[in-house]
Formats: sequence, structure tokens, C-alpha cells
Amino acid sequence: MTKPKQGRIKCVVWDLDNTLWDGILLEDENVVLRSDVVAQIHRLDGLGVLHSVASRNDPETALAKLKAFGLQDMFLHPQIGWGAKSESVAYIAKALNLGLDAFAFVDDQEFELAEVAHAHPDVLCVDVADLGEQLARPEFHPRFVTDESAQRRLMYLAQATRDDIERDFSGTNDQFLASLDMTFVIAPARTEDLQRAEELTIRTNQLNSTGRTYSYDELDELRESKNHLLLVASLEDKFGTYGKVGLTLVEKGDDGVWKLLMLLMSCRVMSRGVGSVLLNHVMGLANEAGAELHADFVETGRNRMMQITYAFAGFTEIARVGKLATLKADMARLQPPAPYVKLVTVDEDGTEHVTGPGAAGQA
Repeated sequence: MTKPKQGRIKCVVWDLDNTLWDGILLEDENVVLRSDVVAQIHRLDGLGVLHSVASRNDPETALAKLKAFGLQDMFLHPQIGWGAKSESVAYIAKALNLGLDAFAFVDDQEFELAEVAHAHPDVLCVDVADLGEQLARPEFHPRFVTDESAQRRLMYLAQATRDDIERDFSGTNDQFLASLDMTFVIAPARTEDLQRAEELTIRTNQLNSTGRTYSYDELDELRESKNHLLLVASLEDKFGTYGKVGLTLVEKGDDGVWKLLMLLMSCRVMSRGVGSVLLNHVMGLANEAGAELHADFVETGRNRMMQITYAFAGFTEIARVGKLATLKADMARLQPPAPYVKLVTVDEDGTEHVTGPGAAGQA
């Protein structure tokens, strides 16, 4: 399914010379910051749009100038050097774990814009001279601004700290995950969760089991339905919150079969193993109800990690119509909660159940 254009830009990559500031830094260290451009960067940041840099410059000099302007924390994984800017954009996309179709690139040079456009046709290339007009496009305006949106850059900065620590960690992956003191909460979706739930369906590509998007109104109707179960998952660790990162939709059939219509996780938590925790929780609920659990899966070309998650959980294909596969869970493969995460599950009546580290003595 084609993703809506509105709000599809998740990161803007900026040139520096004659774009972020007036002048060429290596020719004149007294370049003048463009206040209108900085205002747009801060405005987009508040909407949850990330920012980075692709600049042909001396890295030390340019980074020092960004620090002097108080902007160093606004840009994630800045790429400053002498290579092709298309390579810089590709590196940033990989570092942020985002698709290139989620990027815009802003520059003042026709050559640079053409080079990036040729290498990455999905990137929206913007001449800084047309910045005001281009930023009015719907691609830069998410339908909702959620708590997660406004904090997204800070969440990515916290993730960079985690990544640095993980690179230096000498133990096993499970030991590293245990060291994070993670708490994973799975709860029925509330009205106040629906804006973020819609955002998750639109933004998530690699860990979306069907690629389908759901509107706020659709999700609200499903939340109220007695025949459906809409769950939202959130994650935090000792470095801070990841926000609401997971969503699952289950249809409770009258024939003793539950169908998992959608399972998705934010790409920011791909390496945390919580996708399997959410899937196992749904399997457990179906098992307690005495129901089989089937799952829809549509290969989108980008969601292979979700396909692997199903396979490791013991799901096997039992039917297919075109790209839509029906998978069936093997309840004998139901796993206990992962030992490296404290799992908090919330019932419809608000009762909490805690398992894993730190669960002793809690309801």
C-alpha cells in the first residue's frame, strides 16, 4: 500500500555554506547564520522531523562553527567532508534506520541537488532559494504532533549514547540488553494513544507485518469494537523513554480463531528484541482463550525483519492469496517473557501484571 504523502519526510539533510549560513566557511570564518533557516529547523524539530548535515567542508572547522552557533545537538550523524553528498545522505539514512523516501535534502548548488536526485530518486531535493515554498508541502506536515514527535530528536540522541555503550560492551547481547534495565508495557489502546497509533502505521516500514495504514477514526472504531483487541506498547530504559513503539490489532473470531491483522514496531527498537515479546504476549492471550492464532502477513519488500520475527515465534504459512499470506501460530512454541526485560501487561480494567526483573512483590 502506498504511504500517504502527508508527513512522509522524517529527516531533512542540510548543506552549510550559503544554506544554513551566508558565506563559505573556509574563505571567511565570520559566516552569518540565516535566522529564517534556523527558525524552520526548530519548527520542524517540534513537529518531530529530524535534521542532519551533508557538507563539503573541513569537519573540525564546521563542527566547531555549529557548536559556536549552539546548533550541534540539532543535527544527528552530520556528514562533513569531501565525498559525494549522495553518499552522505545514504550514510545518514542507514544510521537513523530510515528509508530514503523519508528524506529531504536542502542545498544551494544545482549540481549537488542533481547529484543526490540522480543517486536517490526517492529523496525530495529542495533548492534553499525555494525553501519557504517547499516547506509548505504536505510532506513536511504530519497530521498529528504527538508527545513522541516533539521528543523524537532527544530520543535519537539517547539512542546514540546507547549505541556507543553497546560498541564498547564486552558481554553477550542478552547481557547488554539486561544492563539497560528495560521496562516494556503492553496495554489496551486509549483515546489519547490513537494519534501516535496512526503515526506508527504511517511511519513504520521495516517492522510492519502488512504495510497497511490506519486512520485515527478507523483505530478509534476498532478500539471500541468488542470483536477486536488493539494494544499499544511502550518502552523505557535507564537512559530514558523510547515512547510508544508498538501496535497490534487482533480480530477475535467466533470460530475459535483469532486473527492478528497487524503487528508493527518502531524501527528504533529493532535491536531490543521487544517485537517477539509483543508477539508472544498476543499468542499467550489467544492460548488462554482456547483459540488458534492466525496472522496476516504481506511482503512489502522492506519488512523482512517482521517475517523473521514470525518465523522465530513458530508461525508457518497455511494459505496465500497473492502477496497476502496467512500464518498460523504453533502454541507449543510459546515462549516465556525475555529475561532481560521487565514486562508490564495491563488488563482492560487497568490491572497491571509484572513479570521479569524487578517483578517480585508487584501485582
